[in-house]
Amino acid sequence: MPEARPRSSTGRPVVTSHGDIERAAFALFAQHGFEGTTLEDIASAVGVGRRTLFRYFESKNDIPWGQFADSLEGFRQILAAMPSDLPVWEAVHRGVVAFNDFDTDTMPVHRQRMTLILSTPALQAHSVHQYAEWREVIAEYVADRRGLDSHDILPLVAGHVSLALAMTAYEQWLTTEGTDLKPFVDAAMSSLRDHLGLEPFTPH
Repeated sequence: MPEARPRSSTGRPVVTSHGDIERAAFALFAQHGFEGTTLEDIASAVGVGRRTLFRYFESKNDIPWGQFADSLEGFRQILAAMPSDLPVWEAVHRGVVAFNDFDTDTMPVHRQRMTLILSTPALQAHSVHQYAEWREVIAEYVADRRGLDSHDILPLVAGHVSLALAMTAYEQWLTTEGTDLKPFVDAAMSSLRDHLGLEPFTPH
């Protein structure tokens, strides 16, 4: 039998994970909107103080991004595991598709997350740093494969183009309720070969 979680003075279980905060925050965002939800609202919903929230997220704007640093590390591992005989563009293509392959039961939350990120002005401005880090993962991989510096033109182009293609896929996906994300990302990323190479594409 699992150990009972400690409770706050309000009687609610004390938060112990990023996931607890995200679930409470997303419920409030759905009810009141992102701008209409304060950190105090989120803290109250999980039964903790603002100081505790800051141990998990630096700001309200960071909550929709979840544990982004961990997801980027997973992205690096996905790319590192790609066969070395794959053309670079194909490896990146497959890596981005795999990175965006979510279980069916997590898709509603992911749809809510991405809708917030792509439609909330405050989050769009805040996302610049996260997008740069995502692009850097690809730039580093392409640079390593091609014997370049990650700030050389080809790796930078690979990162920027990959992000543009992935974001296009998300914009299309978000307009089609109840559909799988993966085919949208796969179709969009197929254009990457026009920028990184013309080797024949191996079907997935």
